[in-house]
Amino acid sequence: MNGTSTALILVGLFLVGGIISFLKQGMPKSVIVLLGISAVLCLAAGALRIKGLWA
Repeated sequence: MNGTSTALILVGLFLVGGIISFLKQGMPKSVIVLLGISAVLCLAAGALRIKGLWA
């Protein structure tokens, strides 16, 4: 696991925390969906870098 994969995973977890916070605040669903998509992409990219599938 290198620095880039760690950073991507941490950003993804940060965005998941934002989703939870925004849900509690009653923010618009479009913002929550956008955060969800970006969180999934960050977590997936970090996981792919750990496994070495994505250089």
